[in-house]
Amino acid sequence: MRGTLTGQRYFDDILRPHVGPFLNGLPEANVQQDNARPHTARVAQDFLRHFQTLPWPARSPDLSPVEYVWDPLKRQMPSCHSVHDLELAVQDLWAHLPQDNSICLINSMKDRVAVYIAAGGGPTRY
Repeated sequence: MRGTLTGQRYFDDILRPHVGPFLNGLPEANVQQDNARPHTARVAQDFLRHFQTLPWPARSPDLSPVEYVWDPLKRQMPSCHSVHDLELAVQDLWAHLPQDNSICLINSMKDRVAVYIAAGGGPTRY
C-alpha cells in the first residue's frame, strides 16, 4: 500500500474487501493482529467484533509468525532503485515463498501461545 495506513483505510481496503469474505468462509478461524494504530482503530475493532480474535499482549512480537516470513524475504531482497522495482521484487519473492514454511508457522501457533503463557508474557525461544 502506498501512503499512510489509517484505521479507515485498513477497514476500506483490507478488512471489508478481503479479510471479511475470507473469514466468512472459515467460521472457525481466528484473527490475529498486533496493536498497530490501524488495527486498534474503532472502525477496525467494530468490524472484527463479528469474528473470533486472539488478544494481542503488549510488547509481544513472539506471537507474530509473519515476522518469521518477513525476515527471510528481506534477506533475499535485491537492491532496488525505485518504488516500482521494490514493489515488483516484493511481489515476486512473496509469490515464491515456500508454502510449507507458512504451514509450519501456522501450526506452531498453539505451542507459541502456550510457551508465551508459561513465560508469563516474557521472552520465549520463539
